[in-house]
Amino acid sequence: MRKVLVLLVASMAILLQSCGTTKQTVSHPKTNVVNLALVKEAQSNRFMFLDYGIRLNVADNRPNDNILRKYDGSTTYTPKVNVEPDVRSFVDESMRHYMRTLGFNFDADIRTDYMMQVNITDFNVSYLSGAGWSGTVKLNIEVYDHNRTLVYPNVPVSGRSTKAGVSNDWELASMALNNAYANALADVDWDLIAFFLNKDNPNKQVTGDGTTGLEKNVIRWFVTSQPKGADVYWRVVSSTPDVKNTNRNYLGTTPYESTETLDIKGLKANNLGNVQIEVTCEKVGYLEQTKRFSLQQVVDQKEISTKFNLVMEDE
Repeated sequence: MRKVLVLLVASMAILLQSCGTTKQTVSHPKTNVVNLALVKEAQSNRFMFLDYGIRLNVADNRPNDNILRKYDGSTTYTPKVNVEPDVRSFVDESMRHYMRTLGFNFDADIRTDYMMQVNITDFNVSYLSGAGWSGTVKLNIEVYDHNRTLVYPNVPVSGRSTKAGVSNDWELASMALNNAYANALADVDWDLIAFFLNKDNPNKQVTGDGTTGLEKNVIRWFVTSQPKGADVYWRVVSSTPDVKNTNRNYLGTTPYESTETLDIKGLKANNLGNVQIEVTCEKVGYLEQTKRFSLQQVVDQKEISTKFNLVMEDE
């Protein structure tokens, strides 16, 4: 009896020790991956003949850099998700490719290149039961000219896409996000951006560096008088705040003939009608005479041509 009791106690001790060392196995969810890709190509060579190049700068300004925004596919855990490649690098590389396909010329000339600033404000994917996967991409775009003057203000663009499917299908999650990004690229007003990169842009102001279409206009001056030998002056008369009035500048004596380009600061194609060139002719013993010429007409005709019939002063 005593031997049986000893064996029973020993068995219980072994059982208790076994129970004390047993650990519960915990299953950790694996890390899932959302793969970014440019899934839609741009229209090839849409903007082939732009006068200026462009540079691109991309900044990731998301308040939350988690690629998974919402997820109700499980009540016990939130999936771990990585994104490949990282969002900023992907947007920078893919947008360059997209714009080159459109015909934009990158890094052509640092003196005249425009700058396109792209700020990423949202880039995420979500899963909602009954709806499936949804991707959201939001960007803010600014364009500056070569003088770093803002010509295309902070313009938001966005893209969304949904894919029906199960909560563990990360290929569908990738497709939803990539399609959202493609839709955001399509939401950009590329025509307007390309418009600013042309010299004939009517909003492009003359700055004196010879980079506008207006400055390429060569104007023929021919001013004569009767009698000859009168002094000729000119000045700018403006009714637009973009262009300042100037003092009189001496040109020469009649007959005066020359060719000049339009180097009038602030001048642009859509304010030509508000600017005039005033030409004055004066000679000792004669009354001073003045004529004004619409700059819109001057550009159209490529010349300022006139004759002054001087009148003698009364003695």
